[in-house]
Amino acid sequence: MKRGKLALALVELLLGLTLAASDAGAQTAKDFVGTWTLVSAVTTQGGIDTFGSNAKGSLIVDANGRYMIAFARADLPKVVSNNRFTATAEENKAIVGGTLAHFGTLSVNTADQTFTFKIESATFPNWTGTEQKRPFTISGDELRYTAAAASGGGGSVTVTWKRAK
Repeated sequence: MKRGKLALALVELLLGLTLAASDAGAQTAKDFVGTWTLVSAVTTQGGIDTFGSNAKGSLIVDANGRYMIAFARADLPKVVSNNRFTATAEENKAIVGGTLAHFGTLSVNTADQTFTFKIESATFPNWTGTEQKRPFTISGDELRYTAAAASGGGGSVTVTWKRAK
């Protein structure tokens, strides 16, 4: 009987270690916390970088799951009048087309390796009040996710971020 209990205890121990090891690679909401800088946002249609070469961007996630994200083209035009309320139609078109920002809460589903943006407000108003689910991977200091529909068209977009140091 002692051998049976010992064997059972050994099996339970090995099973517990196996489960713990498989969970070690799982990404959680804690893995998102911090500041990320944009590497690229590439659309599937044409393989172009959505915000052009040398685009800038930040994703900031706090420990409570609140986030803020912003993207901007590197070549945004200056507003000649130096007043954003009196920008020309051409300046406004370039600025709106070359930027995107939104904020809200972010939740992670470790079972299917997705996260969801619950968008409170966005510079693309069609996204305000929506929830958007994204498959993701985190490998070292790199976060990569895919959005099924890019805000500017062009199919899906794969966004890559690097953790800020």
